[in-house]
Amino acid sequence: MSKTFKAIRDRTYSGVGDLIKLLPTGTVFLFQFLNPVLTNNGHCLLINKYLTGALIVVCAFSCCFTCFTDSYRTRDGYVHYGVATMKGLWPDSSSVDLSSKRLRVGDFVHAFFSLIVFSVISLLDANTVNCFYPGFGSTGKIFLMVLPPVIGVISGAVFTVFPSRRHGIGNPSDHNEDDASEIEK
Repeated sequence: MSKTFKAIRDRTYSGVGDLIKLLPTGTVFLFQFLNPVLTNNGHCLLINKYLTGALIVVCAFSCCFTCFTDSYRTRDGYVHYGVATMKGLWPDSSSVDLSSKRLRVGDFVHAFFSLIVFSVISLLDANTVNCFYPGFGSTGKIFLMVLPPVIGVISGAVFTVFPSRRHGIGNPSDHNEDDASEIEK
């Protein structure tokens, strides 16, 4: 490998590493684990393209969906999960007022940018590039180097302006006992 290609690859991985911090870890791990298998390490047949496309769609859905999940801890110490709705969390517990956990504009902003970040990570992955668009020339290599950091900076800025207060699936609620009693009032 040439030094230029190694430098581009290292910068791309560094930018992708920054982007991964904004996504559900399990989803990214699943994609990184299955993508080489489904793309046949970038040497795709038609079935590989369909399977890889399905993987990308499922993982993208997961990234968006987790932005709308939340959790809460009850007085007895159990963590319960739900999906945010206009009225609170679903499934609704009749003994707990969850109206403070309702949908907000920031949830949609997070879902949109999570989708953008995952799209950059998945569609610019080396195996995906070799599978779907193998003729990616030198212009494409510059694109691979520049796009992840740019999207990372934009997404990071948006996530700073709209911080998420959600503790979704995989991120248990950090409420202590006092907070739990406040929710149950």
